[in-house]
Amino acid sequence: MGKVVFNMTMSLDGFVAGENDAPDNPLGDGGQPLFNWYNSGDTEYKMPGGEWKFKVSAASAKQLDHGIKSAGVLITGRKTFDIAGAWGGQHPVDLPVIVLTHRIPLDWANKPDSPFTFVTDGIESAVHQAKAIAGEKNIDVGTASTLQQALKAGLVDEITIDLVPVILGKGVRLFEHYGDEAPQLEQIGVIEEVKA
Repeated sequence: MGKVVFNMTMSLDGFVAGENDAPDNPLGDGGQPLFNWYNSGDTEYKMPGGEWKFKVSAASAKQLDHGIKSAGVLITGRKTFDIAGAWGGQHPVDLPVIVLTHRIPLDWANKPDSPFTFVTDGIESAVHQAKAIAGEKNIDVGTASTLQQALKAGLVDEITIDLVPVILGKGVRLFEHYGDEAPQLEQIGVIEEVKA
């Protein structure tokens, strides 16, 4: 059976988006520098679904490829689903997507052949359903809020952070709302992205 894994780009001060993230401002105010590294390398990497292409270092391209090829399903939050406009109906990693939500969006509720499954009864149910879809592959948890919920429930096996040398100062924090029960983590590896 695969692992429950998480990967996201984060600023040095712990933010994954700026303030006021919305469909017309996906990375929030001042958040664009978080993703500049996707076009700062010499190795082209094309996402499996759609036309998204990046130019990253060879080491980053290898890491991206491994992460995508080992994944069987993605769990995301409703806010990200809405901000991304449902990725035009196909997520860039071209996987089935479980959307954790309080309300199923009516325009997607009964669409035939939709790659989206909407789960309204919590993160444990989302991970359980994801395991049935992923089989032996990994389950990728894909947003700050879903990570926070999965960590609190003890469901996450591995976290990968793409740490960017940017300080945002405010916005959407990756790690918060843990109180005295913050998870204990162990470093298992580092891939250094060196700029020439």
